[in-house]
Amino acid sequence: MTVFKTLLAIITLGLAAAAGFAVNAWHSPIDPVFPPKAGTFDPELLRHGAGLAEIANCNSCHTAPGGRVFAGGRAFATPFGTIYSPNISPDPETGIGLWSEDAFRRALAEGVDRQGRHLYPVFPYDHFTRLTREDVHALYAYFITREPVRAKAPANELRFPLNFRFVVAGWKLLFFRQGPYRPDAGQSEQWNRGAYLVEAAAHCGACHTPRNSLGAEKAGERFSGGEIEGWSAYALNAASPAPVRWTAESLHAYLRNGWQRAHGAALGPMAEVIDNLESVPDDDLGAIATYVASVAGWTNAEPRRAEKPVTLALTESAAAATPREGDAPGGEIFQATCAGCHESGRPLPYGGVPLDKSTGPSAATPTNVINIVLWGVPPAEGKRSPIMPAFADSLDDRQLTALLAYVRAHFSDKPAWADLERSIRTARNGPPMAYPAHGIDTGEPAAQQGEEP
Repeated sequence: MTVFKTLLAIITLGLAAAAGFAVNAWHSPIDPVFPPKAGTFDPELLRHGAGLAEIANCNSCHTAPGGRVFAGGRAFATPFGTIYSPNISPDPETGIGLWSEDAFRRALAEGVDRQGRHLYPVFPYDHFTRLTREDVHALYAYFITREPVRAKAPANELRFPLNFRFVVAGWKLLFFRQGPYRPDAGQSEQWNRGAYLVEAAAHCGACHTPRNSLGAEKAGERFSGGEIEGWSAYALNAASPAPVRWTAESLHAYLRNGWQRAHGAALGPMAEVIDNLESVPDDDLGAIATYVASVAGWTNAEPRRAEKPVTLALTESAAAATPREGDAPGGEIFQATCAGCHESGRPLPYGGVPLDKSTGPSAATPTNVINIVLWGVPPAEGKRSPIMPAFADSLDDRQLTALLAYVRAHFSDKPAWADLERSIRTARNGPPMAYPAHGIDTGEPAAQQGEEP
């Protein structure tokens, strides 16, 4: 009798789960509409929507390299195959030109498009679901009044059975929790504003949180660091490898300028984020910085380990970079190729970031350091920006291994990176890391920024 009851319970639970999956998997289409004309929206509402779109980094994900803005087609490599971002310009045939505001809201809040199809969670609706209705309204007004671009994104290239969108319904049952952000009454208004922007519009956790085998953020490891497009997104919590503690003030400067003296410059996908934050009001950047600093729990900028003195003169920097016993040949390569900038003491963009303060040499993986050494930092057109030559053609794998082993040993207190040679081969065999270089504000008078010291 007990076996029969157990079997009946299992069957009942299975049927209930199947019924729940079926209900969650099916969504009816929303009828197409002709959206309101641009002139019907308040200009202030459009400005607000534009600011939210910048914080959300929408143009970066929905613009293919060399393509029209918001026309989609950017490829995202995932463990399950390649997904291409859709066209979100108001083109009626290939974009969202026939979407009502309800259809737009459903996509952001539920991850379902106008036709009723589930959206793959590479689109971060698990964060956008926290947006307020007012902010969704502003975003809709902004996107529906952009220039329409006729451009159909390539078909996704996903493995079976993930090429069937209804499978996403099962993922949602396991990992997706719908609902807006709820303010914390125990925190300040600025903290709550920052938490809302970080957790909802900016979706910082989408990159800075590790993911499980099914591609969902690991709930118990929020902001513990992740991987994005061949780069490491460093941990934002107490697990951060930064040698110098981040504060709200230093985070604010980093988000505004694209670099911070005690930490270095934003590169890779983060450079795109910084570019989009360029016109975001200081109040919002300050709120984001306040919240992120609270996530780490740091209250001051004290070094997390003993700092090495910053060498200001080239002669002194040459002495500091002189290889120690056992460092050669990595120390010799560093002295010949790197010390002139990174040990010069000159301000950016003519001097390099002090590597004992930079996060890269202290990080758990060498990914970002390898990318920067291989592909360099291209200058931003028409802006003052960090610059660095690429060494992919001038240093072979053996030399790169020696150089990076020296950098790790000399500028961090961490153990040697494991399997450095394989990491270098992986990065070298991939496509060159093309990323935008952003302008920086060094805080120095313009004459000092514009001329070689």
